[in-house]
Amino acid sequence: METAKTEKDLVVEVSASEVRIALMENHRLIELDRESTQGHVCSVGDVYLGRVKKLLPALNAAFVDIGDSKEAFIHYLDLGLYFNAFDTFVRETNPNRNPSKVYSDIKLGAPLAKEGRIEDCLKQGQMVLVQVVKEPISTKGSRLTAEISLAGRNIVLLPFAQKVSVSQKISSKEEKKRLETLVRSILPKNYGAIIRTAAENKNAAVLVSELRSLIQKWEGSWKSLSDSKGVRLLFTEYDKTIAVLRDLLNDSFSNVYVNDARVCEEVRSYVSEIAPQQEKIVKLYEGKEGIFDHFEVTRQIKSSFGKVVPMKQGAYLVIETTEALNVIDVNSGIRAKTTDQEQNTFEVNKIAAEEIARQLRLRDMGGIVIVDFIDMDSPEHRNELFKYMKTLMESDRAKHNVLPLTKFGLMQITRQRIRPVTEINTTEKCPLCHGTGKITSTVVIDEQIERQIADLVEKGHKTFTLSLSPILGAYLSRGLNSYIFRWKRKYKCKIKVVEVTDHSILQYEISDETGKALI
Repeated sequence: METAKTEKDLVVEVSASEVRIALMENHRLIELDRESTQGHVCSVGDVYLGRVKKLLPALNAAFVDIGDSKEAFIHYLDLGLYFNAFDTFVRETNPNRNPSKVYSDIKLGAPLAKEGRIEDCLKQGQMVLVQVVKEPISTKGSRLTAEISLAGRNIVLLPFAQKVSVSQKISSKEEKKRLETLVRSILPKNYGAIIRTAAENKNAAVLVSELRSLIQKWEGSWKSLSDSKGVRLLFTEYDKTIAVLRDLLNDSFSNVYVNDARVCEEVRSYVSEIAPQQEKIVKLYEGKEGIFDHFEVTRQIKSSFGKVVPMKQGAYLVIETTEALNVIDVNSGIRAKTTDQEQNTFEVNKIAAEEIARQLRLRDMGGIVIVDFIDMDSPEHRNELFKYMKTLMESDRAKHNVLPLTKFGLMQITRQRIRPVTEINTTEKCPLCHGTGKITSTVVIDEQIERQIADLVEKGHKTFTLSLSPILGAYLSRGLNSYIFRWKRKYKCKIKVVEVTDHSILQYEISDETGKALI
């Protein structure tokens, strides 16, 4: 449960192939995001000009080509209230017309009927403006909406809309009225807006500046729209670093560390716009070791992404992810803090609830999550655990729903699924058996090494360093007529034996006189 004392740090690692972003709370890894820097991968918020590939009347939906390997999917109910206005804008925008005049002249007309049919609005080959709301997951393509929105920190801009709504979390009626009046007064024709919670008590200059920036971003895509009627990306959301700051930045943020000067300057510039007083929290990391290693992110990744997740005092979770749902099993392990079994079980379940809430955010697990808590006899404990889990989930930005425990001790959690579950492989293949579970027999190990030395001599190598375990070294070097002595004489080569204590019993390496590995 988040308290006023929670210290938040954002650690951003920029590499040649990707940007990784770690959100830390009290130095504990809570969220991990990654963004590829090589080519564009469609992500939530991206706006495309797509082409209708196939209508699905039975599903009241359609497949849309947005240039991805998998065709995206849009349902009739995701076309939005004023789809006809967007459709008219796409058809009438061309290089010979002023897009601003085209946009302002369009009449919104009547909203689409809820009971309408997809075939009345779309036809095969039609070009449509769409926005990604769910990224491709498994065999499914992206989920789309035709109701475009541009999210800022304080305001969400809605092209071709009339409404101006205010966040329900703003309790003051006077403040709601002020914000709504202010935003309505500065919105151009054919624009609507949603005023976010962060806008509370913000002065007019901040809101006007942000609104202009969002309008400029939307109108900046019009040239691409008028120049080409082919499938293309019109504009993308902020990169993930900025998106995390946009949604989460508040007074509890302590530091934002970035290991790249250019990205650091971009982040500092954004923070100075939305929260000038916090600009100093953005810091360039220039240490010699990797930024994730320095802040112990790498160690926490390795310990948190396995199938088995250890917890306090011997308890652990077992996490299984399938196509349809995620299953989490709670185990007490060797923990036995009290002699009261019921109380001990309740305490383990509470510890597990804390880790489960963290794991859901960390792995971005979505869909249905089934948690098998340890059985408790007390109805009071079951009810208290349910309330505790709901409290822990309050800080999760994804839409979710937590249901009470069943009589079998199962808790069902649904969590908004907009991206694939983050999976990081924390295991490696055994270098000896290569995952087969079998290694070379000790009986033939000398023949194997001799055969490789013979092949290398035939290729022109005459001097070798044989690095092996002390046990294998003793076996090959023992006696006056040892294997090493015989190989030297037989192949007229020099062999230096180096014993490496870290090597397993039958592990060995052959290198040349410069230390270059040959085998």
